[in-house]
Amino acid sequence: MAEPVKRPSIKPFGKLIRATLTDHLDLRNGLSNWQFTAVSAALGLALAAGAVLAAGPWDSGQRKAELDWAAARARTGGAHHDPAAPDGPAPAPSAPAVLAALGTAADRSAPDAPDGAAAELRAVLGPLLKDPALGTRPSAVVIDTATGKRLYGKGADTPMTPASTVKIATTVAALTALGPDHRIPTTVRASADSRTVTLVGGGDPTLDRAALRSLAADTARALKDSGVHRIHLRYDASGYSGPALHPIGPNENIAPVSALMVNEGRLDDTTSGPAPRSGDPARAAADAFGELLGKAGITTGSGPASGRAAAKSRAVAKHLSAPLSGLVERALTNSDNDIAEALARQTALVAGRPADFNGGRQAVTAQLSKLKLPLKGANFADGSGLNRQDKVTAALLAGLLARTADPDHPELRPVLSGLPVAGFSGTLSGRYTTKSGGTGLIRAKTGTLTGVNTLSGTVVDAHGRLLAFAFLASGTTDPSAAQSALDSLATALAAGKR
Repeated sequence: MAEPVKRPSIKPFGKLIRATLTDHLDLRNGLSNWQFTAVSAALGLALAAGAVLAAGPWDSGQRKAELDWAAARARTGGAHHDPAAPDGPAPAPSAPAVLAALGTAADRSAPDAPDGAAAELRAVLGPLLKDPALGTRPSAVVIDTATGKRLYGKGADTPMTPASTVKIATTVAALTALGPDHRIPTTVRASADSRTVTLVGGGDPTLDRAALRSLAADTARALKDSGVHRIHLRYDASGYSGPALHPIGPNENIAPVSALMVNEGRLDDTTSGPAPRSGDPARAAADAFGELLGKAGITTGSGPASGRAAAKSRAVAKHLSAPLSGLVERALTNSDNDIAEALARQTALVAGRPADFNGGRQAVTAQLSKLKLPLKGANFADGSGLNRQDKVTAALLAGLLARTADPDHPELRPVLSGLPVAGFSGTLSGRYTTKSGGTGLIRAKTGTLTGVNTLSGTVVDAHGRLLAFAFLASGTTDPSAAQSALDSLATALAAGKR
């Protein structure tokens, strides 16, 4: 039986909502009616986010509400969490849709001609892109997702280091290859005589101790039914190949990439952000599993040994990860490097390529080529964006986001619902917190390396258009100033001209 989950209190969110509502009431005179409606929707989003935190993360009612809302507006339906799936975590019930206001009050005075829209954006974005905080030659692209037309471009086709915004490419490729309902298995296999048991990792970095305890309980039950109480324990992480250590070396932002790990190899109780990591996540997972087997009445003798399960072994226990849609959302909201690297390798596996950094690069490139987007100069050296050898163009990032909003690609919708919300969630929770007008109106993936700052996402502008944008800056010397400059660009898109 899984260990009970402690639910955090929702009370702190009441203060957040009241404070934010006060700020936006002060702003109402400076906002159009449509923008105020959208901000109100964003407040509903924040309240729902509090309810989600109390209920449990990722495969949440709020996430599904957003997917349902997007699906309702798409002629081909949306990405769902496979309600008919017989195994794995069950989808949560839908929360009330909080984004309905965004589809009902578009300003029909928007300039219809692309030339008019481009002129408007040149006037708005041109001066902001000259901010010296953006380093040398920043690039920018804005696309109207309804038409697929590029409304603005500067350095659009120049390959640049994207930092963590490359996760947009990684997640789109994984969803294209595997679909939103795919789940990653972790299995336990027993030899024919049940004397040797192997814990087999399938590549789920989110496997937690509760799931490991459930696997141990099921394994112990099967062994006892066979009259076995003492075993040899093995662990198998051979699903991934190549170097486990990321080129950046040992780092609190990512564990060694392994097909078998518990809680991303973290050595503390955190679930996101930097943390001390195990140097051998697979062995640490096997040690924890052996300990849990012992508590369940199965003796493992000496410590676990690395090795593959016997050819004639049988499965005695199995755990499935959250659906890929939930993993994608978590990877984007928290900029989770471990999940992103796992998604690149899962994409490689389904393509029959080696599950290593190079295989991931090839597989991601191949999947994105199916979307007919500009890949010239692109290099996906890793899935997370920690590698400075990653290169993408602003045109590619904005184009990817435009595809995720395309009714013909409902399987990509989790990318949109996973983007952090300005001033509210994930890596944007501490940004857009001033009275700038962007709070709640912008959803975007952030990217930060030394000298590199990027932002790519979506925004509904003052005319009711859903715009996809990508802003890439290199040669930056002040990260805080660069982030503020990027935030000003996105906020300008939200405000537009009236």
